[in-house]
Amino acid sequence: MQTNISRQFENNHHIKDAESILRSCVHCGFCTATCPTYQLLGDELDGPRGRIYLIKQVLEGNAISSKTQTHLDRCLTCRSCETTCPSGVRYGRLVEIGREIVDQQVPRSLLQAVPRTLLRKIVPYPRRFALLYKLGLLFRPLLPANLKRKLPLPRSPHNTSYPTKERKILVLQGCVQSVVTPQTNQAAARILEKLDIELITAPDAGCCGAVSHHLSAHEEGLDFMRRNIDAWWPDIEQGAEAIAITASGCSAVVKDYAELLKHDPAYADKAKKVSALAKDISEILRDEDLSKLALKEPALKVAFHSPCTLQHGQQLNGVVEQILTNAGFKLTDVRDAHLCCGSAGTYSILQPKLSQQLLENKLSALQSEQADIIATANIGCQMHLASKAAQPVKHWLELIDENLA
Repeated sequence: MQTNISRQFENNHHIKDAESILRSCVHCGFCTATCPTYQLLGDELDGPRGRIYLIKQVLEGNAISSKTQTHLDRCLTCRSCETTCPSGVRYGRLVEIGREIVDQQVPRSLLQAVPRTLLRKIVPYPRRFALLYKLGLLFRPLLPANLKRKLPLPRSPHNTSYPTKERKILVLQGCVQSVVTPQTNQAAARILEKLDIELITAPDAGCCGAVSHHLSAHEEGLDFMRRNIDAWWPDIEQGAEAIAITASGCSAVVKDYAELLKHDPAYADKAKKVSALAKDISEILRDEDLSKLALKEPALKVAFHSPCTLQHGQQLNGVVEQILTNAGFKLTDVRDAHLCCGSAGTYSILQPKLSQQLLENKLSALQSEQADIIATANIGCQMHLASKAAQPVKHWLELIDENLA
C-alpha cells in the first residue's frame, strides 16, 4: 500500500511504525473473512481492510470524524486477521496507533469519556477494584440474575505456602484476576510445585498495562509496564528462569514490552529481556514432563474456548488443548473456534450490543455437544462466558489442579 504521511507526523516514531505496517498490506481482503465484527455488521469499514484505509486517511492528514472513531472503537483487537493475513500485517499495533491519533483529534462525548476514564482509574488497581467488587457482592442478592452471574462468589483460599525450590519462576499477579479468581495462580503454584518449580511473586508488580494501552492512554500504559520491569528486575538478576502469566491477555501484552518500549533508552534493553522471559503458563507446562503430576483419570467432558490473545495474539493455538487431552480430558469440537467471545478486555462494557451478540454465538458453539464444563485461559473470557453459560466456566489450570493425585 502506497502512503503519503502528513508532515505533522514526520517526527513521531510511532507513525513511522504505522507507515511500515500500512506498506505491508496488499489489499487482498482475506482478513475480512475471519473478522468477527465484519461478520456481524457486513460493513467493509468494520473489517480490518476498511479500518486500515481509515487509518491511512488519518495519517495522510485527511479530515477525521466521529464515524472514523466509531469504526475503530468497534474493533475487538482480537487479531484474528493477523492469523489469516498472508503478508504478516501487524494490524493490532496499527489500530492502537490509529486510535490514539483519532482520540487526540476527535473529542469524546461525556457519555463515552466517563466510563473509559473510570475503567482506567479503577480496573488496573487491585485495591480499588477489590473495593468495587466487594460492594458488588454486598448488593448481589438484589441484582438481576444476569448481573449476579457477572459477579462470581469468592472461593475459600487454598494453602499458598510451598517449599523452596532450586528452579524459580516469577508470576504476574495482575489486577482483575488477582481479585476475582486468585485460585488461578494458586492452581499454577501447586502444579509447578509438583514439577519441582517454585512460583515467586514480586509484590510491587501489578497490572500489565493492557487496560490503559487499549484505551489509548499509551503513556499511562507504559508506566505500568516500567513499574513491572522494575519490580521483576531483582529476581531476574538472581536467575528467575521465566515470567509465568496465567491470563493470556496479559501474556500477550508482556511479550510486547520490547516493542512498546523500544524507543525508551532507559528501559529498552530491560524490556527486551522481560519479553524474552515472558511465557504463557501453557508454554511452560508444554515443555515440562507432566507425567510427574500423576493425574487422576478425569471424567469431565470439556468445551475449551481458546482466547484470541492465546491463539492469535501469541499464536499458541492447540497448546492448551493438547495438554488437556494428554491429561485425559475429553474435549468437544467447537465450531468457529477462531472467533472472539466478545469479552476483549473492556469491549464488553464499552460495546455491549456487539459483545452480547458474539457471546451468544460463542456459547451456542461451546454448548452444542453438551460439555460438562467450559474451560478457557483468560480472566476476561472466563467472566464473560460465565455471565450466561449453563455450565460452570473455569480456567483450564483449575481442571489440572483438581485432578492432582
